[in-house]
Amino acid sequence: MTEADDLENKGRRSFLLKATSVVGGTGAAAACYPFVASMNPSAELLAKANTEVDLSGIPEKGMHTVAWQGKPVFVLHRSEDQIKAMAASEGGLFPEQDKDRVKQPEWLVVIGVCTHMGCVPNKEGPGWTCHCHGSQYDDSGRVLRGPAPGNLEVPPYRFISANRIKIGEV
Repeated sequence: MTEADDLENKGRRSFLLKATSVVGGTGAAAACYPFVASMNPSAELLAKANTEVDLSGIPEKGMHTVAWQGKPVFVLHRSEDQIKAMAASEGGLFPEQDKDRVKQPEWLVVIGVCTHMGCVPNKEGPGWTCHCHGSQYDDSGRVLRGPAPGNLEVPPYRFISANRIKIGEV
């Protein structure tokens, strides 16, 4: 074998090594893609990540319940009397100012799950009552009595127009 043949073989070996590396790397990336893609949230879950609510159909003192992330969310259209009563209230067992729980005084948005055992409280007169264990909440979602260890949770939400809110990704 001559020196020219040896140089030509080295060139071929170098080319084959590079081509094999590129094909192997591409194959490994193609094999990993489905595994990485399977870790992304599903389209169904993304659809539940946020919910829009039309407020125009909720009468004063009326409540509308919507589902958000598999949980009920209460949207309460409070009257002027309810707003005044909640502003004057001390806040029950876990004091929290009403103005810190709402973005607009006439609209209360809370997750409708009792903080004690995860039951869904019923709207009865002023506030909500969880009949499972007797917790009572006022029209600001604050615990008045019972074993509940906290106020009804306020989900992340924002007003996207005068009559629409978006619950979820804010």
